[in-house]
Amino acid sequence: MSITTIRHIISNSLRCIALVVMLLQSAPASAKEPLIAQFQLQDNAGQRIDSSQFAGKTLLVSFFTSGCNLCARDFRLMREFYVGNAKRNFVQIGISLDQNRQDFDTYQQLVKLAVPADQRFPVYWRNAPGHKDNFGVIQNQPTHFVISAKGQIVWKREGSFQAEDWDNLWEALGN
Repeated sequence: MSITTIRHIISNSLRCIALVVMLLQSAPASAKEPLIAQFQLQDNAGQRIDSSQFAGKTLLVSFFTSGCNLCARDFRLMREFYVGNAKRNFVQIGISLDQNRQDFDTYQQLVKLAVPADQRFPVYWRNAPGHKDNFGVIQNQPTHFVISAKGQIVWKREGSFQAEDWDNLWEALGN
């Protein structure tokens, strides 16, 4: 084996080791422990809502934009689930990713006109002053998180809700 070949093997080995170290450093301390959801939201009246207020409840948090057709489709189905399970320690929250407040406000007005009051779940604007959350960067719309009664993020769906997601949500409610 030539010196060049040995240098090439060592160089590639060091790159692999560096990549493994980098991946290990970016991984959570325990990959088996779910992340605890933490957020502070503000409603249109300026009232603050904190994740601790939902302790003991299963929570579905859905990120969306007002012009997203997939989001509107998912929300129609989720409203039915919300109405059927609201008395079973289930809460649904929408968080708008709209860039400007006017789009969010227009969406809120349309919901008031088009959706019966008992089917409306709380919706918040992510860009509101004081909004904080640890859901990270949302790449796809919609993106949904299910949070257990213990506050743990138990699963995430990027894109439209799938058939198995309803089963997973049902299981998260303890059925």
